[in-house]
Amino acid sequence: MTPRTAREEVSAGGVVVRIDADAPRVLLIRDSYRNWGFPKGHLEDGECAGDAALREVGEETGLGCVTLRGEIATIDWHFRFRGKLVHKTCHFFLMETVDLSTCPQREEGITACRWATFDEAEQLIAYENAREVLRRAAALVLPANSAS
Repeated sequence: MTPRTAREEVSAGGVVVRIDADAPRVLLIRDSYRNWGFPKGHLEDGECAGDAALREVGEETGLGCVTLRGEIATIDWHFRFRGKLVHKTCHFFLMETVDLSTCPQREEGITACRWATFDEAEQLIAYENAREVLRRAAALVLPANSAS
C-alpha cells in the first residue's frame, strides 16, 4: 500500500423503522463522539451485506426482532484513522421492527439509542451522507405528500 492509497473497508447498516399510530419512527444511535447516526459495522468473512446489517443492528441496539425490507443506498467516504487514509463503503438497508426497547452496545462506543420522527432524525443526524440515506428511506416509508 503506497502512502496515497487508502485502505478499503466495507460495512453494512440499517435504517430501522417502527410504525406508530401518529408517525413512523426511525432508530438512531449516538456514538462516543456524541454524533447521531445509524447502526452499522464491518462485514465478517463470508458474510453478505444484508446479514451483516441485521447482525450489527441487533448487536448495537439490542433489538431482537428486526425484518430486512430492502436496500436503501450504498455510500462511501474517506477518513483518517491513526494517520492512515481509509476509504469506507457502507451498504444501508431498510428494516422494520415492532420492538420499543433498545440497549446501546456501550463496549462498542454506542452511548444511546433514540426513536425519532423522520423530521427529528434529519435535524439530529451528524453527517450529510447519512441524512441522504435517511431521505431515501423516508421516500420508501412515508406516503407521498405526508408530513412526518
